[in-house]
Amino acid sequence: MSTPSIVRTNTADLYDAHVLKNYARAPLTLVRGRGAQVWDDVGNAYLDFTSGIAVSALGHCHPHWVATIQRQAGELIHTSNLYRNPNHGELARRLVGYAGPGRVFFCNSGGEADEGMIKLSRLHGVAKSGVEGKCIKVLVAKNAFHGRMFGGMSATPQEKIQKGFRPLVPGFAVAELNNLQSFADLMDDDTTAVLVETIQGESGINPCTTEFLVGLRKLCDERNVLMLLDEVQCGIGRTGTFYAFEAAGIRPDAVAMAKGLGGGFPIGAIWISERFADLFQPGSHGSTFGGTPLACAAGLAVLDVIEREDLLAKVRTRGAAWIAALQQLAVDFPQQLTTVRGRGYLVGLQLTSDPASYVTAMREQGLLVVAAGNNVIRVLPPLTATPEELARSVEILHAVLVAKA
Repeated sequence: MSTPSIVRTNTADLYDAHVLKNYARAPLTLVRGRGAQVWDDVGNAYLDFTSGIAVSALGHCHPHWVATIQRQAGELIHTSNLYRNPNHGELARRLVGYAGPGRVFFCNSGGEADEGMIKLSRLHGVAKSGVEGKCIKVLVAKNAFHGRMFGGMSATPQEKIQKGFRPLVPGFAVAELNNLQSFADLMDDDTTAVLVETIQGESGINPCTTEFLVGLRKLCDERNVLMLLDEVQCGIGRTGTFYAFEAAGIRPDAVAMAKGLGGGFPIGAIWISERFADLFQPGSHGSTFGGTPLACAAGLAVLDVIEREDLLAKVRTRGAAWIAALQQLAVDFPQQLTTVRGRGYLVGLQLTSDPASYVTAMREQGLLVVAAGNNVIRVLPPLTATPEELARSVEILHAVLVAKA
């Protein structure tokens, strides 16, 4: 029996012929990465300040992360959740150490983590009302993004996300971000939870104010309503604290996380406070690939590097100087760049026009960034980015603004 011949085909042609066309991809094929840099298939180098959309927290191929993955892959990869594995328990312990007393559920993505929190809200509604299907109302914020599964999509009040998929999951009401009274006005006896992003990412880096988060915590306590925070994009050190909500001095009832937690390996998680953790019982929720030895090894390696290299402090100090330099560009080029928002290494550049041509021009200058929201560019360096790399990103943006002036 003959062996089929191997046909070498251009990657772009393979995508055109065989890959679903649900992404508007840049004309770029990436083949190698190291630290904050990536290289394409013709040898061009780029400063990667997308970080895989906030995923590659340690940059590309951090030595400790690579060694950990290689070692674990040679020992044990998957067992299912029918049995214990040491990495699963240890990663849960360390996440609880950051979040506070509670328990952790592991899944594979931010979408799954948000979906799990929506299920938690339904269980709380049953406990609160004693009637299944009655107390299901969840308050979300205008311009939110909570993933593309049916629950998360239904909690995402954006037409571009929901269009074509109705009827949606019922039970969501929309309030104004940072307007506590707007949330209070919608809260009634059928309200079981509030779900917000601590910093809205997909919509253009819109942070919750400290006053809003403190007020929301108090309002939820008074009404026996869960405070659920989506930190899929803004968590795991991206703002200079492990969780973005820490800056407000509050503690939610549950937190969804993913993206940077695995440093490039798929993993998601939900931390649930001790008070509500027992709402989930055997059979009420699960994930076949959630918390595998390999995925949890990746998460543990990320935490190791964050702690050993003091990345939280570095993100705070370096991020402040970097943001100040970006804000100076807004002063110098107000006709193009109006506002610089964010904290740490999570920054949004508010432009006066469509960001597409700016994203292209920055890529041609050797800097990868990603568009978001209404005329916003997201800039997401790895947590390991150096002052020199941050300065280079400012230089490239300056050059693009000058060229377009």
